Amino acid sequence: MTLQECLDFLAREADPVFRAQLSERFGIPNENAFGVPMGRIKAFARKAAKDHALAAALWESGHYEARLLAIHVDDPAQLTPEQMDAWVAEFDNWAICDTACFALFDRTVHAWGRVPAWIAAETLYTRRAGLALIWALSRHDKRAPDSAFTDALALAEGVADDPRPHVQKAVSMAIRAVGKRNDALDAATRASAKRLEVRQAPAARRTAREVLRALQRNG
Repeated sequence: MTLQECLDFLAREADPVFRAQLSERFGIPNENAFGVPMGRIKAFARKAAKDHALAAALWESGHYEARLLAIHVDDPAQLTPEQMDAWVAEFDNWAICDTACFALFDRTVHAWGRVPAWIAAETLYTRRAGLALIWALSRHDKRAPDSAFTDALALAEGVADDPRPHVQKAVSMAIRAVGKRNDALDAATRASAKRLEVRQAPAARRTAREVLRALQRNG
């Protein structure tokens, strides 16, 4: 499959109504968007073999949906930390950020190594990427020891005072995801929420309430 074939597909599938909704409903910049729903992008990607060079070309095109497609066709085995950092530095919305973390980055051997640096960054979507990667690894990395996730909880707690909604939501989801892995991490997550509960920052206290409500629903 070629870059032009991919761009032709996106042009054919373009929906101006959905393109408007990207911004109006989902807060996603649509200046470089065609207006193609994610389901159609995923279905098209399933027809393609993994292709690292094609993914790079799709990403460089700058189109929103082309970048989503790049995430789905790239080969995790060929990713480098440098590429991951370069892509993260260009994230401009939560959907690209979360999709990359859940559909590509968490499948690489470099995933855990990027978490601390990204969370430590002040840039909005770089920090969210570190948190989203914890969230993704909590779901998908079946072999990681509990210690990796207790360390991740500490990193999430460290930025829980950040008032930016897209960070606060990611802190909450990362902590909640860790707590769903097993009983020991459930207990660690409850303890984390209790520590956040007494913070001065409203974002931290809000996260604590969300986490504790979610854990109560889970039993």
